Amino acid sequence: MADNRGKKNIGSVSYADFRVKIALLIVVVSLAPLFLVTGTILYQFHLFSNKMVHAHLDEMVLKHRQKIDDFLKQRLNDISHLSRNYGLSQLQQKQFLQQHLRALQADYGYVFVDLGLIDDNGRQLSYAGPFDLDDVDYSGSEWFEKARTRNTFISDVFLGMRGQPHFIVGVKQKWAGQEYLVRATIDFVAFNTLVEDFTMGKTGTAFIMNHQGEFQTQPPKGTLKLTMQQYMNLFEMGESARGGTVYREKQNLRKFSSEHFHNELYQIAREYEFQRLEYTAIPPHKYKTFTVEKMAQTGTRFVVIAAFLKNDDWLLIFQQEKKDAFAELNKTQIIAVLILFAGALVIIFMAFFISGQLVKRIARLDSEKEVMNQQIVETGKLASIGELAAGIAHEINNPVAIMVEEAGWIQDLLEEGIDKADNFEEFKRALSQIETQGHRCKGITHKLLSFARKTDSRVETIQINEFVAEVVDLLSQKFKYANIEVDVQLNPQLPSIEASATEIQQVLMNILQNAVYAMEKTGGKIIITTWAQNQYLYISINDNGPGIPPDNLARIFDPFFTTRPVGKGTGLGLSICYGIINKMGGRIDVNSKVDEGTTFTIVLPLYNQEPKS
Repeated sequence: MADNRGKKNIGSVSYADFRVKIALLIVVVSLAPLFLVTGTILYQFHLFSNKMVHAHLDEMVLKHRQKIDDFLKQRLNDISHLSRNYGLSQLQQKQFLQQHLRALQADYGYVFVDLGLIDDNGRQLSYAGPFDLDDVDYSGSEWFEKARTRNTFISDVFLGMRGQPHFIVGVKQKWAGQEYLVRATIDFVAFNTLVEDFTMGKTGTAFIMNHQGEFQTQPPKGTLKLTMQQYMNLFEMGESARGGTVYREKQNLRKFSSEHFHNELYQIAREYEFQRLEYTAIPPHKYKTFTVEKMAQTGTRFVVIAAFLKNDDWLLIFQQEKKDAFAELNKTQIIAVLILFAGALVIIFMAFFISGQLVKRIARLDSEKEVMNQQIVETGKLASIGELAAGIAHEINNPVAIMVEEAGWIQDLLEEGIDKADNFEEFKRALSQIETQGHRCKGITHKLLSFARKTDSRVETIQINEFVAEVVDLLSQKFKYANIEVDVQLNPQLPSIEASATEIQQVLMNILQNAVYAMEKTGGKIIITTWAQNQYLYISINDNGPGIPPDNLARIFDPFFTTRPVGKGTGLGLSICYGIINKMGGRIDVNSKVDEGTTFTIVLPLYNQEPKS
């Protein structure tokens, strides 16, 4: 069979379904790369922004930690400067201390609350400040016991004898073989303000804790959303993440903990009076931050960033609700998603709009094509009628000749007289013969008119066997003149189908006339068979004519292809047949061998029709 199965008629498919399919195809082709690219960009943007937010928070915590460290170091430097540049006799004078306290307060405000000189036994030798702390004995104080073991010391925040939160900074100094502690009290409010000013967004706050879980600054009211255990776990995380520090002096490699390292380094600097040292140090982890995410009991997730302070004694903790920390990122992502969906809606709208316009145009073209096809079918039908008319004219000549002959004979009888001899009976016989031949002509013309008048292409329930018999009867004279024997094998239980009567008749007529043309010189036999199988109805037209060459077989359904001489055929017959059967949802199969014959098999769907009883 010729490879023309691809000539699908859009009219066999719902235009609405066709429009939806086109629109969905456009939407999928357009949105798939859009969502893929946008999703990839958003994901990469999320990763990058996540890193940037964490990096920004880390940087802010590091800067604030450095600010607090600088504050503490500056206070130590102020006291260290006082202990290095003045002697014991001067520091023991109350008036001298008061003078320097006023100078420090003039430079730094009331950050320095008081000054004092304490001997190795814990007795305060001199004091300058607003409290009555002369000759106070600190030997039993926890902070003093710790200060005796270190060259520099910063205490935790405590209430002490004055009943107000404060902390001590002190520097140990030797005079006349004995150790003394020059110390100052740092105002808690000033120090707390330094940390309290570290805020970000709506929920970002900072505070300082020590290893015992005691707050060294006052957290803003209502900001402690996590449990105390969650805060204390930060110390364990920091300790586990912290590494040691390598210190090199004169090519000797030794390891120290971070606190040991700084104490040793400070001691070496003191002993060598800050002379040049050849050493290489790897900065310890305490100069970095560590970040965790924790969930409060309310279900809110917090980003917590912490950094060690004061030789790892304190931990600067910054916390912020995750949704607040990533508010700008989330806002940007929401805007991007909204733009994406807006673009998707525009694409979907345009897809359906364009597909609608396209389908309308296709429908209009199909309508025009349908009209043209119908005209071509009618043209083919007229061509078939023309061929039939030539044969029928020859067939009518015989009865007409008989009628003319009988009419002449009647005229002769009338001249002789009806009453003579057997003239009356002969007259009656002649009239009877004329009547018979007239009925014969009427039958022939009726068949021709019956075929010509069937122009209605509406689909109806029909019986194929009836149309096969009618077309065979119509072409019977052609078969006789071409010396063709026709064997009709019709299945009497054949079910009816939904089809156009005139179009089925046209298909059968075209195929049978082609068979007659192929065998008109040699004669032959045509076998017509009908049967039903697997919800399909089959009509087989087999001839033993010369067959179709392979080169022509692939083109027989092409419009205007014909092997007949010019003026003998239009080349539209089989093309029309193919279009008609294809529109019905069926197909035409062709098998042919040269010098053996050709078989056309028409396959039509039954659509679950009940067989005729």
